Amino acid sequence: MSLRFDFSASAVAALALSDATRALQEDVADGDLTASLVDPARKARARVLAREAAVVCGAPWVEATIRQLDPEARITWLCAEGERCAADQTVLEIEGTARALLTAERTSLNFLQLLSAVATKTALYADAIEGTRARIVDTRKTLPGLRLAQKYAVRTGGGLNHRIGLYDAVLIKENHIAAAGGVAAALRAVAPVASQADFVEVEVETLAQLREALGAGARMVLLDNMDLPTLREAVRINDEAGADRKAVLEISGGVTLEGLRALAETGVDRISVGALTKDVKAIDFSMRFQES
Repeated sequence: MSLRFDFSASAVAALALSDATRALQEDVADGDLTASLVDPARKARARVLAREAAVVCGAPWVEATIRQLDPEARITWLCAEGERCAADQTVLEIEGTARALLTAERTSLNFLQLLSAVATKTALYADAIEGTRARIVDTRKTLPGLRLAQKYAVRTGGGLNHRIGLYDAVLIKENHIAAAGGVAAALRAVAPVASQADFVEVEVETLAQLREALGAGARMVLLDNMDLPTLREAVRINDEAGADRKAVLEISGGVTLEGLRALAETGVDRISVGALTKDVKAIDFSMRFQES
């Protein structure tokens, strides 16, 4: 798999298969002792219900989990990936061997509840700033081993991905600046690796640092923990820099849903929110069996 993940359908399917294989090994290992009590020839039907309103996300992971246990299972989505479902709505119907569905139940629901939670929260934040120029962006505050899955869910919910990891972009933060001897010095030091990066962004904490960054040629600037008047002044300074020196402005730090609209209305381009993937409350889904 390429480090620069492209989120194409085929790449997502391969990712889901890899994640599902690892998750099943973790849960099933050498066998499901309880499901082994069921006749292996017995067929079953099951439906998955959403117990609360959500943006449905995780279909490739659910399907990869089920099909590893029953390649012939019939899977019918009644709410498509990225669509909003209502509380108590059936989102999925499955037909297959009873053993396979019993074994797949928890792993498939784990993926569905986590990824739908990320997509739902992202959609909530994106809806809150609709009509402004700003876009919601994720961070690297993800569950270890599930970063790509969570970043896929952010996209499904209407957000943008920031860098995938440390390898694909440069984000110069306060400790890098301190170590390099200033904003301009840190930006100059980027030159040897700039061609390998999808983008170069520098974090600033003051308007003086913003001016220094723009003067040094920064094209993406992260405005860290600034209040609303300072953010509005940062946007004004950036606009006055002119089209050839203007940077993409991103807000980070202290972002809440309650204050989100006011932040977006300052005129910034992006608002990064670690809570999209870090502070996630799983969506409540349940699977119910009916004999075929």
